Amino acid sequence: MSFGQWYLRRGRITRRTYWLHYFLPILALGILALLADLALGTATVDGSATSTSASGSFQVGWISLVVTLLTIVPSISSQVTRLHDRGHSAWWLLFGLIPLVGGILLLVQTGFLRGDGGPNRYGPPPAGGAPAPDPSYPPSPYA
Repeated sequence: MSFGQWYLRRGRITRRTYWLHYFLPILALGILALLADLALGTATVDGSATSTSASGSFQVGWISLVVTLLTIVPSISSQVTRLHDRGHSAWWLLFGLIPLVGGILLLVQTGFLRGDGGPNRYGPPPAGGAPAPDPSYPPSPYA
């Protein structure tokens, strides 16, 4: 897979490809960028707590901002191709706008649920995925 294919993905991808080629590497890059920002002092974390309330603020640095801008396209395209593997359109990404519940729904849809076994309107199943079920198995006793 070339960088261009990784950066802007098309078609359908398996859960394994999503986790190993997109989600975990992008998450690791984000964590490393945040740690670099904290080490360089370009990010700030302020927090205070009393017996009745807690408040905090967090400001990311320029390294985290650059990494986020560079990985937003592959992040979105990988989610879209996973949704396509499930037979859903890219409009499902709008569920991410619903606080907390939308992000959990998208994570379950893209990361944990199996894709369509056979071809769908977004193309054939991805290579390396589970084979399509054999329609003649189990054999019918009436055949």
